[in-house]
Amino acid sequence: MTLRDNDPIAEPTLFSVTLTPHRSLGRTGFLLLMLAVGGSSFVAGLAFFIIGAWPVVGFLGLDVLLVYAAFRASYRAATAYEEFTMTPSMLKVRKVGHRGEIAEWTLNPVWVRLERKSSEEFGIERLFLVSRGRRLAVAGFLGPNEKASFAAALSSALGEARRGLTQTAP
Repeated sequence: MTLRDNDPIAEPTLFSVTLTPHRSLGRTGFLLLMLAVGGSSFVAGLAFFIIGAWPVVGFLGLDVLLVYAAFRASYRAATAYEEFTMTPSMLKVRKVGHRGEIAEWTLNPVWVRLERKSSEEFGIERLFLVSRGRRLAVAGFLGPNEKASFAAALSSALGEARRGLTQTAP
């Protein structure tokens, strides 16, 4: 195998991760919750209807509809994600929003530093990638513990990128 001048040399991937928002309620849990909310509203609505307070039934139905709409919006927002891929010479950040909008940044990992905004009470609140005076907020939808874990892994990969590639003779 020979390499030509214009052939890119494949660099090893130092770090690759996809972050997605956490949703604690799965499909089955959502169905059970909606059945419980709908069932309790139906029973309460039936009681109000029997005693003659029939307008309350409409408001109870509206409550069920609003709970359903709120959960659907939450699940739709959960389709957003962030991808991070790092080689010794490039850190690529790709953010995909819940509506499908895509934003990409390519940074040099040697010049990137990870900035943390923390509080004693909550831990890490915000993470930023800082390069050439610009700040890029990352991992905003993660909790404090997940942010700490992500920050440790990314910091380790950034350190490895700064040390450079170590090659051994064949």
